[in-house]
Amino acid sequence: MASTTDTLLEKLDGLRARFEETATLITDPAVIADQARYVRLTREYKELEELMQARTEYATLLRDLDEAKTLLLTESDPGMKEMAREEAARCEAALPAMEERIKLMLIPKDPEDAKNAILEIRGGTGGDEAALFAGDLFRMYAKYCEHRGWRLEVSSASEGAVGGFKEIVCSVTGDGVYGTLKYESGVHRVQRVPQTETQGRVHTSAATVAVLPEADAFEVSIQEGLIKWDTFRSSGAGGQNVNKVESGVRLRYPWRNPNTGETEEILIECTETRDQPKNKERALARLRTFIYDREHQKHKADIDSRRKTLVSTGDRSAKIRTYNYPQGRITDHRIGYTIYNLPAFMDGDIQDCIDRLIVAENAGRLREAEL
Repeated sequence: MASTTDTLLEKLDGLRARFEETATLITDPAVIADQARYVRLTREYKELEELMQARTEYATLLRDLDEAKTLLLTESDPGMKEMAREEAARCEAALPAMEERIKLMLIPKDPEDAKNAILEIRGGTGGDEAALFAGDLFRMYAKYCEHRGWRLEVSSASEGAVGGFKEIVCSVTGDGVYGTLKYESGVHRVQRVPQTETQGRVHTSAATVAVLPEADAFEVSIQEGLIKWDTFRSSGAGGQNVNKVESGVRLRYPWRNPNTGETEEILIECTETRDQPKNKERALARLRTFIYDREHQKHKADIDSRRKTLVSTGDRSAKIRTYNYPQGRITDHRIGYTIYNLPAFMDGDIQDCIDRLIVAENAGRLREAEL
């Protein structure tokens, strides 16, 4: 235990100078004026502050344990020895969990985990049934976001012929959204009897979920003069004003892919609100996120190839979960997790599954870091 203790304290003490440096930098007017640097340093300061607090708690446990052991050796009063024995047992029980917590905190975090997210759900194989399932997934995530106190706003949606969605795109804002929802990226498969099935046969359909970190304005360079804007009347629910006023916006933007050198036109629509400026703002946010995601794909692929132990690689072509309605069963294929509470799961009770995915990823990160 002494070796682990010494190593952790050395690492934490080595970060103290950087913590004090960032504390000074984030109050520097020149740094505050540089928005990108200020945001980066503020996030670093918050992480280091948590580490320094953990270091204080850890050092206190070690000191209390040392004092209790000294009392056990020197105290003659039975009552005091018993109190010292209980204190030593408390500290020894708490130290392993504290050490694991610090080890995880010492592993560099994905800087994107703290960001908001763009959630995209698309019906895959299965036609009308796939669209219905995409609608079920949207309601599941909407309920989950409600439980977490996050704000979910629909940017655009294309409804299926018999219900659900061919495609729905949302923005999710809150604390640590991307770091949690990123585990949902991939192919979700459903096995059930479709509403359109007359003979009661179970069909298999699928929907894809993509969770992208929302790019901050300063992270992506966009030449707004190249954007071509169109406006149109929204359709669907929302009252007469939505249908009569051209509040829907469509942008076209020529983007050169730095990885291939090819230029492609990005097309984004936003029809959610009755306020055209708000729709433009949301369309621009999606454009920034799209470009950020595409420009970082090669970088992310390189990271993923080195981190094959992790579960959140975000491979959108990989089947990650099966929802079996006849058996009321849900299976997450990445970690072999199976439960039989499908109604509650579809009602947004997905935290336990996400927690297990986080544990699996953290175990892989610890092995990778050799802490």
